[in-house]
Amino acid sequence: MGGHPEISYRFALRPKWIIWHVIAVSAVVTMVFLGLWQVRRLQERRADNAIILARGSVDPMPVAEVLAPDTLPTKVEALTFRRVVAVGEYRVADEVLVRNRTNGGAPGYWVLTPLQQASGVALVVNRGWIPLPYGDANDPALFAPPSGTVTVTGAIHETQKQEGLGVEDPTDGRLAKLSRVDVPRLGQQVAYPVLPAYIDLVGSDPPSLLAQPQPIPPRELNDGSHVNYAGQWFIFTTLTLITYPLLLRRTARRLAT
Repeated sequence: MGGHPEISYRFALRPKWIIWHVIAVSAVVTMVFLGLWQVRRLQERRADNAIILARGSVDPMPVAEVLAPDTLPTKVEALTFRRVVAVGEYRVADEVLVRNRTNGGAPGYWVLTPLQQASGVALVVNRGWIPLPYGDANDPALFAPPSGTVTVTGAIHETQKQEGLGVEDPTDGRLAKLSRVDVPRLGQQVAYPVLPAYIDLVGSDPPSLLAQPQPIPPRELNDGSHVNYAGQWFIFTTLTLITYPLLLRRTARRLAT
């Protein structure tokens, strides 16, 4: 008598299919891991956003009240994004540029200028971004800061460290350009003490009369792309869990005919 052919999945125990099972399981595990990683990144970003918002909403304090040359890195970390005010004179002769910085996709440099206070201690000020031709011209007058006594306001940041395959700057000699905002390396080549952090300039009195440098834009306090990326990985996981069993069933039916 006729009837539906018996469907068997014994083919799935063949070596080549076992390899495909391993690939499918590995893909699902990897995609779930990447989705959860994006969720963790989202949680970290939201926590950072809350810290930035809280610390940025407090009135700026004199930098001498929160930082000293011997302040420990752990305390500097706790002060990150805190706004401070400092009064002093820019030491343009000790200015350095930081390579490979972009602004709206355009290549350029960051300009780091020590601001020496009446105490003799200097605060490294990231005055902003300049286009590549300005930095390569080796003419500081193109982006000179105000002369004389200046009052600056800015947000504290930790010194940047070399990570992964990042370029390591020479440890000796006087450098005009750095690969990152390395405050200790800059402090190594000046004749006065330097605070163990830097600020992104927010305000200056008197202000600069030049178009350059352009201020560093504040970080956007949003979720970034983490929600989209997490959703994509979980969608890919779901599709794999649906389509792979369907593939097995389709193959079993074909072999049964």
